[in-house]
Amino acid sequence: MEIGNIKKQEIIKEMQDCYLDYAMSVIVGRALPDARDGMKPVHRRILYAMWDMGLRSTAKLRKSATVVGEVLGKYHPHGDVAVYDTMVRLAQDFSMRYPMIQGQGNFGSLDGDGAAAMRYTECRLTPLAEEMMQDIDKDTVDWVDNYDGSRQEPLSLPAKLPQLLLNGSVGIAVGMATNIPPHNLTELVDGINYLIVN
Repeated sequence: MEIGNIKKQEIIKEMQDCYLDYAMSVIVGRALPDARDGMKPVHRRILYAMWDMGLRSTAKLRKSATVVGEVLGKYHPHGDVAVYDTMVRLAQDFSMRYPMIQGQGNFGSLDGDGAAAMRYTECRLTPLAEEMMQDIDKDTVDWVDNYDGSRQEPLSLPAKLPQLLLNGSVGIAVGMATNIPPHNLTELVDGINYLIVN
């Protein structure tokens, strides 16, 4: 029986449905990487925003705060700390086997020292990150509306390289997790060539 916008529903059924919706949202939208490009949405949005800003590996470094603002305003309307922390990790050679961002300034240390505030650090893409973005403008990936429908963002990156295996990934979702170790690029390419031939 429906009364206006109020719908009679068994609480057990409602909890099951809501939990499943929540779990799928966390799994797909935040916690686990996409196998096509090895990225979680926040990683993809940061790299795409930097690409869109022209921050190639040969470009002038830009303040990290500028990049964070671009990501928040156009693609990822969450906390600035979460975006900056992710950027920092993408620049740390002790967190990523192959960093995606070249950072200048204090990006933290292996001893647990935190990075300097985003207003003090600068960044741009690494050559490897540029390879992840090549041909993005040639209809190689699917595009979706951003959070407010004002622009499009890539659903995945073209990813000439198997990023998921290169840098690995750790993520905890609802009912599942991932823990993929990083791999050596040369060995990975040798393995792929072997699979293609055999």
